[in-house]
Amino acid sequence: MESISIDIETFSSVNLAKCGVYKYAESPDFQVLLFGYALDGGHVQVVDLASGERIPEKVLTALSDDSVTKWAFNANFERVCLSRYLRDLGCLSGGLHQNAADTGMFLDPGSWRCTMVWSAYLGMPHSLVDVGEVLDLDKKKMTEGKDLIRYFCQPCAPGKTNGGRTRNLPSHDRLKWETFKDYNRRDVETEMAIQSRLRNYPVPEQVWDQYHQDQEINDRGIALDMVLVENAIQIDSLSRSELSNAIQSATDLENPNSVQQMKAWLEDNGLKTDTLGKKQVSQLMQDCTPEVKEVLLLRQQLAKSSVKKYIAMKNAVCSDGRARGMFLFYGANRTGRFAGRLIQLQNLPQNHLPDLDAARKLVRSGDAEGLKLLYDNVPDTLSQLIRTAFVPKEGCKFIVSDFAAIEARVIAWLAGETWRQKVFRDNGDIYCASASAMFHVPVVKHGVNGHLRQKGKIAELALGYGGSTGALKAMGALEMGLKEEELLPLVTAWRESNANIVNLWWDVDSAAKEALELKTSVELGCLTFTCRSGMLFITLPSGRSLSYVKPQLGTNQFGGECITYMGIGATKKWERLETYGPKLVENIVQGISRDILCYAMATLRDTRIVAHVHDELIIECGRDMPLENICRQMGRTPPWAPGLLLRADGYETDYYRKD
Repeated sequence: MESISIDIETFSSVNLAKCGVYKYAESPDFQVLLFGYALDGGHVQVVDLASGERIPEKVLTALSDDSVTKWAFNANFERVCLSRYLRDLGCLSGGLHQNAADTGMFLDPGSWRCTMVWSAYLGMPHSLVDVGEVLDLDKKKMTEGKDLIRYFCQPCAPGKTNGGRTRNLPSHDRLKWETFKDYNRRDVETEMAIQSRLRNYPVPEQVWDQYHQDQEINDRGIALDMVLVENAIQIDSLSRSELSNAIQSATDLENPNSVQQMKAWLEDNGLKTDTLGKKQVSQLMQDCTPEVKEVLLLRQQLAKSSVKKYIAMKNAVCSDGRARGMFLFYGANRTGRFAGRLIQLQNLPQNHLPDLDAARKLVRSGDAEGLKLLYDNVPDTLSQLIRTAFVPKEGCKFIVSDFAAIEARVIAWLAGETWRQKVFRDNGDIYCASASAMFHVPVVKHGVNGHLRQKGKIAELALGYGGSTGALKAMGALEMGLKEEELLPLVTAWRESNANIVNLWWDVDSAAKEALELKTSVELGCLTFTCRSGMLFITLPSGRSLSYVKPQLGTNQFGGECITYMGIGATKKWERLETYGPKLVENIVQGISRDILCYAMATLRDTRIVAHVHDELIIECGRDMPLENICRQMGRTPPWAPGLLLRADGYETDYYRKD
């Protein structure tokens, strides 16, 4: 036996979507119902475990055999659930992580392959049914699946019609159960069909190795301060009740949370608005009576969604106090970047409280009155404390290290923008240097012409990928004090001072179009553009490729020629999308930045990486681990990017925070 394709159906009373597979699989009532499998691409077998059938001994052995490759779509689910199943059988003696004490009692991901990752690597969706449609497979996922899963895999509400039961068993509907077994069989067949269809586009081994490390990090998890979490939820509930009562007292509204009721009240008080978004409410407060302003301030506090993160933590935390499964490998299939799951570390609020420790201690002690007395805005304070709920295990500390201006460094290296590279070589301030290059005067932070630094910063953040005045506005240029008439000159000045980056946009555009038109390979510096068999590939310096499905030359909204391809758009649907040079450069730069992060993660694999956020690593380590060792190792330039100047900065902390 060389490989086994697997799909399982399970039951658990834990909500999978809210809590994640790790907590789902540790529920006392967790059960594997059906085990569908095929050996070496052969006929699919379904083992009806719920009806007393047993998985053959050779298959059980294969699950723990590192020499047998296990395939599944979203393999993390099968691997974690089968780890629990084998533990219950008492036969999880082999096949564990090499350091199971570090990563938990889970099957070693090293011999597992995920068809979902393979699909995402080639620019396709993360859903089995959607991939089947995109590839137009003969054996697609059965549409009855959702109803069957709801019936057999989730608790049911007791009632007179079902005899008051809380769970549906095979005996309760034999016809549905037989259909469910067919559904399980079809999922294995569909997964195998995807393997067959994609075999000419293999995933590089280095990407599989990155996936395996991602699984190790997900298995390891990160500890949560549940005292802080529980008290934050209670204090937030009390605060929301007080805010609602205050608004109700001031407005006589039946439901202060109602957007429609609040908009009607504002209109009665001379303020008409279509939305109650944060930006719009801030504008409304500039031109209203003190009484209305007070209501709007209360409304802003009430609208703060800080408690949702704490509730997500409570939902996700496992019995050992650690949250697991927070990262989706290849979550952004245009670039290969990771996506967040469950608690969503990628969009945590920042913290700016000067006395973070004091606020944290008040919440941990449950002192709602003290918190209210010392901090005017309780919801905002709780929001700023969210990061601090992530803590190292006892006796350890966190080292948090991130890359300095990673995308700016990568695009300067790719484009050969030498003045920018000199800034990085000299550890200069890129915002000051950019403003200096744009306005032809020296700019020093908090010094000579220091007022120009803000213009350099907004230009750097908004204009690197072809953005113009609209991008500046989206970045908040007008709110930062820039005037409308300043925006276009700012765009022109940035582009003139970064001519090599502008040239890179259109060189990439030309190379991609040439590869597409001639169905050939085109080299551009360290990049290779290849069009074959209905795919456009951009091979990055690391050897990994970005993938664009069914590329064509089309016409954009302005009447110019552009490249189109099939992908997941803003509507979350599979549709034809437009792209062009600057957008491709954005994909390339973010893709290379992702590869640099993965290279750093690989070099630091022997440390306990517990999380990563954008270009930042969070490492749980002993108190004696030197910070400079981690930063130096993380800042190493990969061998495939000679000349790229990297720097990693970091700090030590007893809880996660923004330094």
